[in-house]
Amino acid sequence: MSIPPTLAGREEPPSAASSIPAPPTAVYEVRTLRTDAEHEEAAALVQDRQRWLTLHGLPVPARADIPAQFREPQTRSAGLFEDGKLLACMIPEHAPDLGWGKGPCLFLRSVHTLPDQSDGITRLITLWASDLAARLDLPVVRAETLARHALEAEPLAALLRRFTDIGWDVCGSGPGRDGDRVARLELQAEHRPTLSAMISCQVHVPRPTSDDRSDT
Repeated sequence: MSIPPTLAGREEPPSAASSIPAPPTAVYEVRTLRTDAEHEEAAALVQDRQRWLTLHGLPVPARADIPAQFREPQTRSAGLFEDGKLLACMIPEHAPDLGWGKGPCLFLRSVHTLPDQSDGITRLITLWASDLAARLDLPVVRAETLARHALEAEPLAALLRRFTDIGWDVCGSGPGRDGDRVARLELQAEHRPTLSAMISCQVHVPRPTSDDRSDT
């Protein structure tokens, strides 16, 4: 039986779904730490970072056991990952009042990055945090870094210059959230619609402790 000429060689046009390319997978991921192993990995990263800071003449917390904070499953800590490798960890919080700065903010508490890779990682955290704050309708991101001496003294001054180079403002110094003297940092919130192609975000939405909590 021959095929009618009108049907011979006819190909079905591709469907609309098959012609749409799959969305690219983000290179980086920021997500809430979920397992005991992830909490332990974050605590180990903090310890490695603290040893690096000490070797480079920068202070480490005297009043708070930061590795223990990340081991606590009740702590809503988050990590920045690349292909499953933990690059940084932090505790993002919705802070109605830090005691410094005006108004509520997204507060990045206890930010620690891999030693010797901090600049690039800090830039990624900066992009992600400014976008998350904007999506939460918060005007600014705030953070603290230890400052035992004057802000103009090295090596702290060089560290603060790296923060200001990527968009942070230094807002003086004073007592920090954990009791140590800190430099106070502030970053404007900014919507970044295309950022999800590079950094996916699956972080617990930080809210005041009296509010219900949910995921984003």
